[in-house]
Amino acid sequence: MTFIKELLSSEYGYLAVLAVILLSTKVLGLASRRVHMPAVVGALMAGIILGPSCLGVVSETDFLKKTAEIGVIILMFLSGLETDLEELKENGIASFIVALIGVIVPLAGGTAAYMLINPENEPSADFMRALFMGVTLTATSVSITVETLRELGKLSGRMGTTILGAAVIDDIIGIIVLTAITSMSGGSGVSLPVVLIKIALFFAFIIVVALFVFSLKKFISRVKARRRISIYVLAFCFILSFCAERFFGVADITGAYFAGVILCNFGVKNYIDQRFEILGYLFFSPIFFASIGLKTNLTELASNPTIILFAVVLLAVAIVSKIVGCGLGAKLCRFDNRDALTIGIGMVSRGEVALIVAQKGADCGLLNPGMFPAVVFMVIVTTLITPVLLKVMLAEKKA
Repeated sequence: MTFIKELLSSEYGYLAVLAVILLSTKVLGLASRRVHMPAVVGALMAGIILGPSCLGVVSETDFLKKTAEIGVIILMFLSGLETDLEELKENGIASFIVALIGVIVPLAGGTAAYMLINPENEPSADFMRALFMGVTLTATSVSITVETLRELGKLSGRMGTTILGAAVIDDIIGIIVLTAITSMSGGSGVSLPVVLIKIALFFAFIIVVALFVFSLKKFISRVKARRRISIYVLAFCFILSFCAERFFGVADITGAYFAGVILCNFGVKNYIDQRFEILGYLFFSPIFFASIGLKTNLTELASNPTIILFAVVLLAVAIVSKIVGCGLGAKLCRFDNRDALTIGIGMVSRGEVALIVAQKGADCGLLNPGMFPAVVFMVIVTTLITPVLLKVMLAEKKA
């Protein structure tokens, strides 16, 4: 095993790493489908097996991290491209209500869990740290859900559109809450009013960009059958992703999603979808899904029984709070019981978003490094069970 690790970490070892990741995600993806589970479950398991939690032959590098980021950007762009604007308009209020309650309930649940268990064994649990633990539960990574719904052909319906819209709004609310907590703790140099202004400017920017793109509709129609349109669109996606992060403090995947939304009603939609589907399927998407399992060593949990207990409780709170919060929001918007439950399940996955939030907390002193494995355990399990539960719910509904 040591020889393999040395081989993969050599100067050109990244080529072998890519081959190992691509082959393992494909093989385990096929195995997942053989047992009637979405292929993403196998891809996620590949990362866990190859990473420090199991074999430890592949470690996360800056190259893999950036490649995985491109993968999720492409995935979210395709999600935006498949958005039905009419359904999005109809479900905008529902998405907001689902997202809002889906933030409040996990925030309260995570804070209470930390205060009650006091995993760091302090004389009195730090309320700010407890509140930040609640913040880590508010995040939603919809990319796993998106891929599962795409596989099952349920992405473009009312339920899929509500989940997508709620995830985008959830991201915005999460940024506001995160900034408020870090500002109060003295760990952020940006005030909450500034963040709110930046978010408002971001949406104004998206509207201006959309109007500009719509003014080019004739030009786009002329080149829609030419291969160059794929290059233009890919560059457009990356530019909006960059602008979202760099100038407005909004997640890059949010910029990518709106890039797809802007182009979703153009006649070029199907052509772009085919080209980007190949790009993501062959390379970027497998790297992204495998990278989730490479982020930390789950064996670190075994060293502290209190942390183990807290990790289990945190996981339970993470699952129940999103299902209850988002499901309640969906019920208030007149979804039936099964669809409301499915929407709640679709919002359970935390993925890379929670990891980014946790890292931010560690940087600001709001999350003890010893607590990080508990957060990662919660992230990986919620990411793994979401597609499985979605598959079960949608299969039962079809039956």
